[in-house]
Amino acid sequence: MKDDFFKYQAQTTPHPLAMEISHAEGSYIYAQNQKKYLDFVAGVSACSLGHKHPRVVTAIKDQLDKYLHVMVYGEYIQEPAVALTKLLAQHLPTPLEKTYLTNSGTEAIEGSLKLARRVTGRSEIVAAKLAYHGNTMGSMSVMGYEERKQAFRPLLPDISFIEFNNDADLSFITKKTAGVILETIQGGAGFIVPKNNYLKKVRERCDEVGALLILDEIQPGFGRTGKLFGFQNYDIIPDIVVMGKGMGGGLPVGAFTTSSAFMDQLQDNPKLGHITTFGGNPVIAAACLATLQEITESDVMSATLKKEQLFRQLLKHPLITEIRGSGLMLAFLTPSTEITNQLILGCQDNGLILFWLLFESKAVRITPPLTISEKEIKEGCAIILDVLDQIHSKNTTTGINFVN
Repeated sequence: MKDDFFKYQAQTTPHPLAMEISHAEGSYIYAQNQKKYLDFVAGVSACSLGHKHPRVVTAIKDQLDKYLHVMVYGEYIQEPAVALTKLLAQHLPTPLEKTYLTNSGTEAIEGSLKLARRVTGRSEIVAAKLAYHGNTMGSMSVMGYEERKQAFRPLLPDISFIEFNNDADLSFITKKTAGVILETIQGGAGFIVPKNNYLKKVRERCDEVGALLILDEIQPGFGRTGKLFGFQNYDIIPDIVVMGKGMGGGLPVGAFTTSSAFMDQLQDNPKLGHITTFGGNPVIAAACLATLQEITESDVMSATLKKEQLFRQLLKHPLITEIRGSGLMLAFLTPSTEITNQLILGCQDNGLILFWLLFESKAVRITPPLTISEKEIKEGCAIILDVLDQIHSKNTTTGINFVN
């Protein structure tokens, strides 16, 4: 199968991990050779409730027995999508009440950018340096990392960039700005959290100039920071909130939510302002509904901050220079890219799945399922510390300077 994988399926890097998967359940992934791996990544924050959660699987199976795709988005009334969007509205602050369901987070970003321009009649979009919002052309246009963009230019015009957490840059948000798009916590940049009421200051500046505030919750959302959405930790309300990843319990989905007054502007002048065939798919919506119900009805959110503290207590080592993030959206930094690479690959050899971040090469991602147990956290951290000890010993013995 590995030969066919490389021959027939497109890869995104020259050196994929290429683990052959047999099955997955709870906090573990199993390879074809039956080796067991503790998962500290959760499909890059996507499997909020772990692998094959019973409530999600049951919801999928129940919907499979009823119907699959029946009509393009927004034409037929389908119970899973209606129930999902209603429950989202019940857990979001006013006026965030109407949700457009999409196939992915990046498509939801595209829709939110279009909506900001449609509502304001303006064209300029302000994004953050080192931002990542997806990889389609519009989402790439608001990516703040030129190295990943230059091969695909020209991209969308009228995009400008400010530095996250830099108050002085807020003056670049003006009456020409249609929308400001920010990740509530910057992901690819290294899990950078907002500081000194930064998001409140952005909110106030947007209000001053009539720009819409779009918050990208694709990674922080659905309980990962101890609140359903990360922005709820900062006492602000965006005009548009974008979601995805952990929303689907392991299935592909995205969405953006705003007020009815704003969202309804995609219905007419022109009609079909945003359109999708498979957005709101009933099977995926059923999985999303079950995921949202489990997150809001169980203790997984309230336990998240306690689990964060356990990680921070355990992950102390000379080669761990800093731990960033919030809740179970954490990343720790090592002194060098080389150490980070050795650690991630070494942990995989020892049965623990870690992963990289997009732009910060020294960072190690820790985004496990919200359902991970304290015992599993201790098990995984012990592997990390053991591999770091081996790397540290090698460094000391050889005299190699890994810092860069």
